[in-house]
Amino acid sequence: MKLSVVIPCYNESDGIPKLKDELLPILADLVASEDTDQTNKPGQVEVVLVDDGSHDTTWDDLHAAFGDLEIPGIEFRFEQHEVNRGLGAAIRTGLQAATGDIIVTTDSDGTYKFESIPALLNKLTPDVSLVSASPYHPDGGVEGVPEYRLFFSKGASFLYRIFVDWRIHTYTALYRAYRKEIAERVTFEANDFLGGTELMVRAMLMGYKAAELPAVLHQRQYGESKAKIARTIRSHLGFLWRVFLHRLSIIRLVESKQP
Repeated sequence: MKLSVVIPCYNESDGIPKLKDELLPILADLVASEDTDQTNKPGQVEVVLVDDGSHDTTWDDLHAAFGDLEIPGIEFRFEQHEVNRGLGAAIRTGLQAATGDIIVTTDSDGTYKFESIPALLNKLTPDVSLVSASPYHPDGGVEGVPEYRLFFSKGASFLYRIFVDWRIHTYTALYRAYRKEIAERVTFEANDFLGGTELMVRAMLMGYKAAELPAVLHQRQYGESKAKIARTIRSHLGFLWRVFLHRLSIIRLVESKQP
């Protein structure tokens, strides 16, 4: 099994040494491990680093940190947007470039610990097509994240639980694992922070089964969050309205076929 790890980056030059130090040991252990209990153990890993039109030295720093590395079983690929297009667009570029059977998307700032990647893969059982980190799961948690961001994120996830699947607690995390089929078959339109949520929700509405990995969301140590709160709220509300209309059309269709 080949694993792709897609990492969008935007003005993240300060955090690239931390990304390298924390990610590489986990991936090296994952490839070298002989643990027979590890589900979806990769024989090969590719890391797809997407620079989303950064204004700082992110592009050069990514190449300096990862470009010359020679680690058995691990390769590095680099994608770049000439201008900043948004997180959703960066995810889309990374998914299109990824060649793995399973694709993990993750934040570059390590707000979810990379050491949980094996656990994320273990949740991807034969009947499950995507797994999301879930700080809002009863067994998950949050450390140091500003309350106003949690209020928005928890509120959005609560609404998605109502309209999509109540059993899933978190819909706004980027840290996820997907089967390649989802990247190939499920399209999403949003270029902003809605993109990851839209991909997950559209996949679930198409019948793909989702699962959660209870996880701890940590405060980023370098840089600032790139999310524009007001714009992101508008995007989510617009998408939630479309999901509601989709659900309503299905209900009406079922009712029309009843005797």
